[in-house]
Amino acid sequence: MGWLKRLFGLEKPQNAQVNPAPQVTQQQTAAPAATQQIAPERMGLNGEYDQSGLAKRVALAFDQDNQLDDIDTLWVAQTGSTVVLKGKVPSQDILNKMVSVARNVNGATAVDTNQVTIG
Repeated sequence: MGWLKRLFGLEKPQNAQVNPAPQVTQQQTAAPAATQQIAPERMGLNGEYDQSGLAKRVALAFDQDNQLDDIDTLWVAQTGSTVVLKGKVPSQDILNKMVSVARNVNGATAVDTNQVTIG
């Protein structure tokens, strides 16, 4: 099924990227040139603001890695800029690979695996 579809009910959007360029939005202020930057952990699949943007981009990164099949006993979430993995994985090697992939997603400052069991 794929990570994005299973976790978020999304098909991969066209032009979706793991590390997209942020979209800059115009602020409604007296200074017309004022812009607001999207925090890296809140950046969606196409650079737009998304509350769960980091988790979705990590799921996309897992989908794009041929070594990481969709493990339907594992979930991806986020707390701020920390990627949270929850559930069960078949081996420590798979978990290590997932942590490595997640760390390479822009905005991820840590990966929490305390809620993952192996076996």
